[in-house]
Amino acid sequence: MVNKIKITVVGSGYVGMSLSVLLAQHNDVTVLDIDTERVDKINKKQSTIVDTEIEQFLKNNSLSLKATVDKKIAYKDANFIIVATPTNYDLDTNRFDTYSVDSVVEDALKFSPQALIVIKSTIPVGHTKLLQEKFKTNRVIFSPEFLREGQALKDNLYPSRIIVGSYCKSGQEFAELLKQGSKKTDVETLLIRSTEAEAVKLFANTYLAMRVSFFNELDSYALANDLDTRSIIEGVSLDERIGDNYNNPSFGYGGYCLPKDTKQLLANYEHVPQTLINAIVSSNTTRKDFIADEIRKLNPNVVGFYRLVMKADSDNFRSSAVQGIMKRIKAKGVEVVVYEPELGEEEFFGSKVITDLDKFKEMSDVIVANRKADCLSDVEDKCFSRDLFGDN
Repeated sequence: MVNKIKITVVGSGYVGMSLSVLLAQHNDVTVLDIDTERVDKINKKQSTIVDTEIEQFLKNNSLSLKATVDKKIAYKDANFIIVATPTNYDLDTNRFDTYSVDSVVEDALKFSPQALIVIKSTIPVGHTKLLQEKFKTNRVIFSPEFLREGQALKDNLYPSRIIVGSYCKSGQEFAELLKQGSKKTDVETLLIRSTEAEAVKLFANTYLAMRVSFFNELDSYALANDLDTRSIIEGVSLDERIGDNYNNPSFGYGGYCLPKDTKQLLANYEHVPQTLINAIVSSNTTRKDFIADEIRKLNPNVVGFYRLVMKADSDNFRSSAVQGIMKRIKAKGVEVVVYEPELGEEEFFGSKVITDLDKFKEMSDVIVANRKADCLSDVEDKCFSRDLFGDN
C-alpha cells in the first residue's frame, strides 16, 4: 500500500477550503484553524463557506480530510504546509497585513522543518524572499491562487493554469499534486521564481479590475448621455481581441481580491513611474460616487439594499462595492435598510437589517441590487441595478 502524502492546510476560507477538498482526494489532509466552529464543520463533512460544489464533494466523495485547532497535531510529519490565511490591506501602512502568514511560516518551520511551505495567501511582491532571508531557509515558496467566489472548488478542479514559485523538486511535486486533484488533463503549468509569481497574482487581478472599470465607465458614459449601454457593450465585445468576458457592468469591483490587490500593486510602484495603476484604483471610487448620485436623483425616502454580496452564490461581502454605495447614500441623510440573509444581525453599520423579503420590498422606495434576482421581478419598477447580462 502506497503511503499518502501528508498535507497541512492552514486556514479554511475560500482558498483553504477548496484546496483541502481538492487535495484530500488522493492525500491525507489536515486543516488547521483557530476557529473551533469551522473545525467542527469540516470534521462533520460540512463546508465553512457557501460553495455548492464543495458541499457536494464533502457529502458524496471519499476524502481523507480532518481538521484541528492543535498546531502540533496539524504539523506532525507534514510533507507540505499550505498557508491560506487572510491578508487584508492596511491603509495605515499602505501594504498587506502579512502577520498571519508570517506567524504560520514561523510555526511551520518550528514544528515541521522538513516540509515545503507553500504560501497561497496574496502577499506583496518580494515578501517570500524576505521570509526566506529572515528564517534562513529555501523551503518557503509562493504559489498564486486564482479563484472566483462561489466557484472556488470548480476553479481548482478545472484550473486555467498552475503557477508555482519554485524550480526545486518539491515545487514540481506540489504542482503535480494540484494537477492530480484536477479533472482537467492539459493544465498549463509554469514554474518561476516566487517573486515573479507574487507579481503575476497582483498584475493578473489588476488587469481584471481594469477591465471591470472600463465597462463600468462605459456604462457611466451611457447613463449620463441617455444611451443604451447594452448595445454599446455588445458592439465592442464583438471584437474577438476584446471578447465578451468580464463585460457586465456593476457598482464597482469588490470581493476578496481585486480591491486589495490593486492597492498593493500601486504601493509596489512607489519608486516606479506609473499612471494606469493609480487610475484603476481611483476609478472604483469614481464609479461608486456616480452610482450613488444616480440613485439620489430618484429622490427616495427609503433605499433598500438587496444583498451585500458582490456575486450570486456567494456569502462574502468583504470590500463589497455595494457597501460603498450604501455609505454614500446614508451620508446624504437618506434612510437605508438592508436585506442580507447571510448577515444574521439586526443592524449593519447603523442600518436596519430586514429578514422578511416582502416587508423589505414594500418599505423600500428604491431597491439597489448589484445583481438581479428572480425574487425581485414583482418590484422591477423599484429596482436600480446595472446588471445587463445576468452573470457575474
